[in-house]
Amino acid sequence: MFTPQGPTLRELAVQAFSSTMRGYDLLAPKFDLTPYRTPDRLLEAVAEAVRPLGPFGRGLDVCCGTGAGVGVLRGLCRERVTGVDFSAGMLDVARAAHTADPGGPAVDWIRADALALPFARSFDLAVSFGAFGHFLPEERPELFDQVYAALRPGGLFVFPVGAPPAVGSRAYWSLLGFDVAMRVRNALWRPPFVMYYRTFPLAGVVDDLVRTGFTVRLLPLEEFGRRPDGSPRVRLLAAARG
Repeated sequence: MFTPQGPTLRELAVQAFSSTMRGYDLLAPKFDLTPYRTPDRLLEAVAEAVRPLGPFGRGLDVCCGTGAGVGVLRGLCRERVTGVDFSAGMLDVARAAHTADPGGPAVDWIRADALALPFARSFDLAVSFGAFGHFLPEERPELFDQVYAALRPGGLFVFPVGAPPAVGSRAYWSLLGFDVAMRVRNALWRPPFVMYYRTFPLAGVVDDLVRTGFTVRLLPLEEFGRRPDGSPRVRLLAAARG
């Protein structure tokens, strides 16, 4: 799963027994060498699906990490792009990567908690990739409230959602085992490291977005095919602010 240049087992263990923020500060220099980075194939598929929904002026990447989503926004937005994350280490890596790639609109990098975003009606498009496992289910409404407030009227909040693995499959047991291990770790060790794979069910997410005031559409990303029951393996969730 990891390249020889990626984090060692010891480095991953130190990260796992740190706080969420400190863990990502430590992992940041090697994060893009791990399987945790959003694959380019998914980034490109999202960009192609979102482009017809524009045009967009200003874009926001929520929990931007090392800036993969910022790269998507720079290809979609005409004016300016902002990446926000609570990890200074991840922001440093993102800033260096995008300074070396001058194409597209300018980027602002803001260190802030996604549950307390310092924006009001500032953006036409918000994206997020791979970050929702860091929020407990009871925090999800506040997260969506913060994104809603950051968007201009009519602005879009978009992100990919994968179908859950089939019950009993290898992926099902792997994700369940990871989440159980994290719950045990957080019950026994402080500070907590919040990262779960099974706390973002599509139905609950849509309900929370609608309660926030979003109008939600689900668009299949056909590049990833369909499951045996005919449902998409990956969807793009597009939530529009009223």
